[in-house]
Amino acid sequence: MSTAAAAGKSVYNVKNPFIAKVKKSHDISAPGAPKNTRHYEIDLEGGELEYLPGDSLAVQPTNDPALVEDTLKALGFSGAEIVKHPKSGVEVPIRQALKEATLITEIDNKLIKAIIEKTGGNTPLNGLLEPEKKEELKSYLWGRFVLDLLLENPTAKFEPQEFMLTQKKLNIRLYSISSSQRAHPKEVHLTVATVKYSSHGRERGGVASTFLADRITVGETLIPVFVNHGKGFRLPEAQEETPVIFIGPGTGIAPFRAFLEEREATAAKGKAWMFFGEVSEKTCFFYKEEFERWLANGTLAKLTTAWSRDQAEKIYVQHKMLENSAEIYAWLQQGAIVYVCGDAARMAVDVDKALHTILEKEGSMTAEEAVAWMASFKEAKRYRRDVY
Repeated sequence: MSTAAAAGKSVYNVKNPFIAKVKKSHDISAPGAPKNTRHYEIDLEGGELEYLPGDSLAVQPTNDPALVEDTLKALGFSGAEIVKHPKSGVEVPIRQALKEATLITEIDNKLIKAIIEKTGGNTPLNGLLEPEKKEELKSYLWGRFVLDLLLENPTAKFEPQEFMLTQKKLNIRLYSISSSQRAHPKEVHLTVATVKYSSHGRERGGVASTFLADRITVGETLIPVFVNHGKGFRLPEAQEETPVIFIGPGTGIAPFRAFLEEREATAAKGKAWMFFGEVSEKTCFFYKEEFERWLANGTLAKLTTAWSRDQAEKIYVQHKMLENSAEIYAWLQQGAIVYVCGDAARMAVDVDKALHTILEKEGSMTAEEAVAWMASFKEAKRYRRDVY
């Protein structure tokens, strides 16, 4: 791999993305899974995209055309009205601007203010922008798109350009890369859960995940992408004996698939232990055959799984960590680096608590000593997290 990739340099960026095609797309969750999780293989042929395990791929999605049409209808627009494109500043039909550059699935306070003004305060939104109403506003907006506010406040009428100024920009989405370029020189792989849900009587979807799942034609649709280079989320050098512990439930598995492909390609020396969790072994054991191969050839020393709904009580990765506390502590004493990827709000917090418990139990530390140990652990860059 060139020094450009290692240095985090790229000819591609948000203003100059590489225009790629999806080569393959398939469901890696079985029938009956609570959500659709997909594996994507994106063709890099003809481009100079270079990446390392631990990097992310930036994808520029577009909005669901049906949602755009419903929003135009609620506004009373034909879609041909000319407005300034929020990103380029070029004059385009509002239909194009809403599809390409406007985050119509999230509500900006500017829209709320405008609706309050235009309705003379005769709206459920009135007063919700007061600082003390922050949680109330958050609760009210949950599951609502821009379209919902327009339908709920029909007396609020907008001119096309005036409406555009109340909208957030539709920006890139970052996905952890789930492949090693050593294993796939002209490809980059993603592991993405398709976000779909119902609220306020309407089916909803995450912009980027449904863009990839529902609005891409394999081999045809062009998608703008570029590499977002990580810094601290990196493997140790292949020839080091440093043990590594990977903790990545759900789609948090993505960078660890990349790490394991890289370890296999470089015949990495240090031992590796993977903690993976999902809802059910039958429906959500992503990349099972690959894990079995890595266990067989020594790329992976241990695999510990947690299936939250396969028994009466819910079991998560942190519970499996506590079950294996003595061995985890032994690995930490041997200099192991711990990597965590996935949900920041719950999973990462619970994993952090589990590590403190392991230090107190196996290392006979007080709570204060465990906190101090973890601080030095982070300082030594042995606790590496990619959480969101």
